[in-house]
Amino acid sequence: MKDLKSKVAYITGGTKGIGLGVAKTLLDAGMRVAISGRSNTSVEEGLKSLDIDRAFGIVSDVCKIEDELNAVNQIVEKWGQLDIVLANAGVGNFAPVDEMTEYQWHQMIDTNLNGVFHTLKASVEELKKTKGYYITLASLAGTNFFASGAGYNASKFGVVGFTQAAMLDLRKYDIKVTTIMPGSVATHFNNHIPDDSDAWKIQPEDIGQLVLDLLKMHPRTLPSKIEVRPTRPDKK
Repeated sequence: MKDLKSKVAYITGGTKGIGLGVAKTLLDAGMRVAISGRSNTSVEEGLKSLDIDRAFGIVSDVCKIEDELNAVNQIVEKWGQLDIVLANAGVGNFAPVDEMTEYQWHQMIDTNLNGVFHTLKASVEELKKTKGYYITLASLAGTNFFASGAGYNASKFGVVGFTQAAMLDLRKYDIKVTTIMPGSVATHFNNHIPDDSDAWKIQPEDIGQLVLDLLKMHPRTLPSKIEVRPTRPDKK
Protein backbone atom coordinates (compact mmCIF):
# COMPACT_ATOMS: atom_id res chain seq x y z
CA MET A 1 0.00 0.00 0.00
CA LYS A 2 1.16 3.50 -0.82
CA ASP A 3 0.89 6.44 1.57
CA LEU A 4 0.18 4.53 4.79
CA LYS A 5 -0.43 7.81 6.61
CA SER A 6 -3.72 8.13 4.73
CA LYS A 7 -4.93 4.64 5.73
CA VAL A 8 -7.45 3.54 8.35
CA ALA A 9 -7.21 0.21 10.17
CA TYR A 10 -9.61 -1.73 12.37
CA ILE A 11 -8.28 -4.28 14.88
CA THR A 12 -10.62 -6.61 16.76
CA GLY A 13 -9.40 -7.69 20.18
CA GLY A 14 -7.19 -4.63 20.03
CA THR A 15 -7.20 -3.69 23.70
CA LYS A 16 -4.19 -5.78 24.74
CA GLY A 17 -1.67 -8.37 23.54
CA ILE A 18 -1.11 -8.83 19.83
CA GLY A 19 -3.93 -6.50 18.83
CA LEU A 20 -2.60 -3.63 20.93
CA GLY A 21 0.95 -4.29 19.72
CA VAL A 22 -0.17 -4.07 16.10
CA ALA A 23 -2.19 -0.92 16.85
CA LYS A 24 0.90 0.80 18.28
CA THR A 25 2.99 -0.17 15.25
CA LEU A 26 0.42 1.13 12.75
CA LEU A 27 0.00 4.36 14.71
CA ASP A 28 3.78 4.81 14.70
CA ALA A 29 3.60 4.49 10.90
CA GLY A 30 1.17 7.42 10.84
CA MET A 31 -2.06 5.52 10.30
CA ARG A 32 -5.42 6.01 12.02
CA VAL A 33 -6.46 2.95 14.02
CA ALA A 34 -9.70 1.76 15.59
CA ILE A 35 -9.53 -0.96 18.22
CA SER A 36 -12.40 -2.97 19.64
CA GLY A 37 -13.00 -4.97 22.79
CA ARG A 38 -15.99 -6.51 24.54
CA SER A 39 -16.33 -3.93 27.32
CA ASN A 40 -15.96 -0.20 27.92
CA THR A 41 -13.39 -0.96 30.60
CA SER A 42 -11.13 -2.97 28.29
CA VAL A 43 -11.41 -0.40 25.49
CA GLU A 44 -10.62 2.52 27.79
CA GLU A 45 -7.64 0.64 29.23
CA GLY A 46 -6.29 -0.13 25.76
CA LEU A 47 -6.61 3.48 24.61
CA LYS A 48 -4.48 4.72 27.52
CA SER A 49 -1.28 3.65 25.76
CA LEU A 50 -2.24 4.92 22.29
CA ASP A 51 -2.13 8.26 20.47
CA ILE A 52 -5.68 9.33 21.23
CA ASP A 53 -5.73 11.82 18.33
CA ARG A 54 -5.45 9.01 15.78
CA ALA A 55 -6.91 6.11 17.79
CA PHE A 56 -10.55 5.25 18.30
CA GLY A 57 -12.12 2.69 20.65
CA ILE A 58 -15.27 0.68 20.01
CA VAL A 59 -17.16 -1.81 22.17
CA SER A 60 -17.94 -4.82 19.98
CA ASP A 61 -18.40 -8.56 20.51
CA VAL A 62 -17.25 -10.31 17.33
CA CYS A 63 -19.67 -13.15 18.12
CA LYS A 64 -22.46 -10.77 17.08
CA ILE A 65 -22.63 -9.66 13.45
CA GLU A 66 -24.69 -6.62 14.44
CA ASP A 67 -21.86 -5.45 16.72
CA GLU A 68 -19.32 -5.71 13.91
CA LEU A 69 -21.61 -3.92 11.45
CA ASN A 70 -21.99 -1.14 14.00
CA ALA A 71 -18.21 -0.98 14.52
CA VAL A 72 -17.52 -0.61 10.81
CA ASN A 73 -20.23 2.03 10.49
CA GLN A 74 -18.68 4.02 13.33
CA ILE A 75 -15.25 3.89 11.70
CA VAL A 76 -16.54 5.01 8.30
CA GLU A 77 -18.60 7.80 9.88
CA LYS A 78 -15.54 9.03 11.78
CA TRP A 79 -12.84 8.70 9.12
CA GLY A 80 -14.69 8.13 5.84
CA GLN A 81 -12.96 4.90 4.85
CA LEU A 82 -11.61 1.53 5.96
CA ASP A 83 -8.43 0.14 4.44
CA ILE A 84 -7.07 -2.60 6.70
CA VAL A 85 -8.85 -5.04 9.00
CA LEU A 86 -7.08 -7.36 11.44
CA ALA A 87 -9.40 -10.04 12.82
CA ASN A 88 -7.46 -10.72 15.99
CA ALA A 89 -10.05 -11.43 18.72
CA GLY A 90 -9.68 -14.92 20.15
CA VAL A 91 -10.06 -17.15 23.20
CA GLY A 92 -8.61 -20.48 24.27
CA ASN A 93 -10.05 -23.23 26.48
CA PHE A 94 -7.85 -26.28 26.75
CA ALA A 95 -9.17 -29.61 28.00
CA PRO A 96 -9.42 -33.23 26.82
CA VAL A 97 -12.37 -33.59 24.49
CA ASP A 98 -14.27 -35.81 26.93
CA GLU A 99 -13.96 -33.12 29.62
CA MET A 100 -14.60 -30.05 27.48
CA THR A 101 -17.93 -28.36 28.15
CA GLU A 102 -20.36 -27.26 25.47
CA TYR A 103 -19.85 -23.68 26.65
CA GLN A 104 -16.07 -23.92 26.14
CA TRP A 105 -16.54 -25.38 22.67
CA HIS A 106 -19.07 -22.80 21.53
CA GLN A 107 -17.11 -19.90 23.01
CA MET A 108 -14.07 -20.79 20.92
CA ILE A 109 -15.98 -21.52 17.71
CA ASP A 110 -18.16 -18.41 18.12
CA THR A 111 -15.23 -16.09 18.85
CA ASN A 112 -12.30 -17.54 16.93
CA LEU A 113 -14.12 -18.75 13.80
CA ASN A 114 -17.56 -17.15 13.56
CA GLY A 115 -16.03 -13.87 14.70
CA VAL A 116 -13.60 -13.89 11.78
CA PHE A 117 -16.53 -14.36 9.39
CA HIS A 118 -18.59 -11.64 11.07
CA THR A 119 -15.74 -9.13 10.88
CA LEU A 120 -15.14 -9.84 7.20
CA LYS A 121 -18.85 -9.80 6.36
CA ALA A 122 -19.22 -6.44 8.10
CA SER A 123 -16.21 -4.83 6.42
CA VAL A 124 -15.95 -6.40 2.96
CA GLU A 125 -17.96 -3.76 1.07
CA GLU A 126 -15.76 -1.00 2.51
CA LEU A 127 -12.64 -2.99 1.63
CA LYS A 128 -13.88 -3.32 -1.95
CA LYS A 129 -14.04 0.49 -2.15
CA THR A 130 -10.47 0.95 -0.91
CA LYS A 131 -8.95 -2.20 -2.43
CA GLY A 132 -8.02 -2.98 1.14
CA TYR A 133 -6.37 -5.71 3.17
CA TYR A 134 -8.02 -8.32 5.41
CA ILE A 135 -5.75 -10.19 7.83
CA THR A 136 -6.71 -12.95 10.23
CA LEU A 137 -4.74 -13.96 13.31
CA ALA A 138 -4.75 -17.75 13.30
CA SER A 139 -2.12 -19.89 15.05
CA LEU A 140 0.32 -22.71 14.47
CA ALA A 141 -2.50 -24.63 16.18
CA GLY A 142 -4.29 -24.17 12.85
CA THR A 143 -2.03 -26.78 11.31
CA ASN A 144 -0.55 -28.66 14.30
CA PHE A 145 -2.97 -30.57 16.52
CA PHE A 146 -2.22 -31.40 20.14
CA ALA A 147 -3.80 -33.16 23.11
CA SER A 148 -6.38 -31.07 25.02
CA GLY A 149 -6.61 -28.77 22.01
CA ALA A 150 -9.59 -30.23 20.16
CA GLY A 151 -11.76 -27.12 20.38
CA TYR A 152 -8.94 -24.65 19.84
CA ASN A 153 -7.51 -26.70 16.98
CA ALA A 154 -10.94 -26.92 15.36
CA SER A 155 -11.41 -23.15 15.52
CA LYS A 156 -7.93 -22.30 14.22
CA PHE A 157 -7.90 -24.98 11.50
CA GLY A 158 -11.19 -23.36 10.46
CA VAL A 159 -9.70 -19.86 10.46
CA VAL A 160 -6.86 -20.98 8.20
CA GLY A 161 -9.21 -22.68 5.75
CA PHE A 162 -11.70 -19.83 5.80
CA THR A 163 -9.04 -17.20 5.19
CA GLN A 164 -7.42 -19.05 2.31
CA ALA A 165 -10.77 -19.54 0.58
CA ALA A 166 -11.72 -15.90 1.22
CA MET A 167 -8.41 -14.89 -0.37
CA LEU A 168 -9.43 -16.67 -3.58
CA ASP A 169 -12.92 -15.13 -3.49
CA LEU A 170 -11.78 -11.54 -2.92
CA ARG A 171 -8.63 -11.06 -4.95
CA LYS A 172 -10.75 -10.27 -8.03
CA TYR A 173 -11.67 -7.07 -6.16
CA ASP A 174 -7.98 -6.34 -5.51
CA ILE A 175 -8.53 -7.08 -1.82
CA LYS A 176 -5.53 -8.79 -0.27
CA VAL A 177 -6.19 -11.51 2.32
CA THR A 178 -3.58 -13.09 4.59
CA THR A 179 -3.61 -15.34 7.62
CA ILE A 180 -0.81 -15.08 10.19
CA MET A 181 -0.08 -18.21 12.22
CA PRO A 182 2.08 -17.41 15.28
CA GLY A 183 3.58 -19.83 17.72
CA SER A 184 4.28 -18.75 21.29
CA VAL A 185 3.62 -15.03 21.83
CA ALA A 186 4.11 -13.07 25.06
CA THR A 187 0.49 -12.00 25.68
CA HIS A 188 -2.30 -12.26 28.24
CA PHE A 189 -3.84 -15.15 26.30
CA ASN A 190 -5.45 -17.87 28.45
CA ASN A 191 -5.10 -15.67 31.59
CA HIS A 192 -1.32 -15.53 31.34
CA ILE A 193 0.46 -12.43 32.68
CA PRO A 194 3.59 -11.67 30.59
CA ASP A 195 6.83 -11.26 32.53
CA ASP A 196 10.60 -11.60 32.05
CA SER A 197 10.27 -15.34 31.58
CA ASP A 198 8.52 -14.64 28.25
CA ALA A 199 11.55 -12.92 26.71
CA TRP A 200 12.18 -15.90 24.40
CA LYS A 201 8.70 -15.66 22.87
CA ILE A 202 7.49 -13.60 19.95
CA GLN A 203 6.54 -10.14 21.22
CA PRO A 204 3.34 -8.33 20.17
CA GLU A 205 5.37 -5.63 18.43
CA ASP A 206 7.00 -8.34 16.29
CA ILE A 207 3.58 -9.22 14.88
CA GLY A 208 3.02 -5.49 14.40
CA GLN A 209 6.19 -5.30 12.31
CA LEU A 210 5.03 -8.30 10.29
CA VAL A 211 1.69 -6.63 9.55
CA LEU A 212 3.48 -3.44 8.52
CA ASP A 213 5.74 -5.43 6.20
CA LEU A 214 2.67 -7.00 4.56
CA LEU A 215 1.16 -3.57 3.96
CA LYS A 216 4.38 -2.41 2.31
CA MET A 217 4.57 -5.44 0.01
CA HIS A 218 4.33 -4.68 -3.72
CA PRO A 219 0.65 -5.07 -4.76
CA ARG A 220 1.54 -7.76 -7.29
CA THR A 221 2.72 -10.07 -4.49
CA LEU A 222 0.62 -11.68 -1.75
CA PRO A 223 2.02 -13.74 1.14
CA SER A 224 -1.30 -15.48 1.81
CA LYS A 225 -0.31 -17.72 4.74
CA ILE A 226 2.52 -16.95 7.14
CA GLU A 227 3.89 -19.20 9.89
CA VAL A 228 5.94 -17.38 12.52
CA ARG A 229 7.57 -18.86 15.60
CA PRO A 230 10.21 -18.03 18.21
CA THR A 231 13.75 -18.40 16.90
CA ARG A 232 14.68 -20.52 19.90
CA PRO A 233 12.15 -22.41 22.03
CA ASP A 234 12.27 -22.13 25.80
CA LYS A 235 14.77 -24.49 27.40
CA LYS A 236 13.05 -26.34 30.23
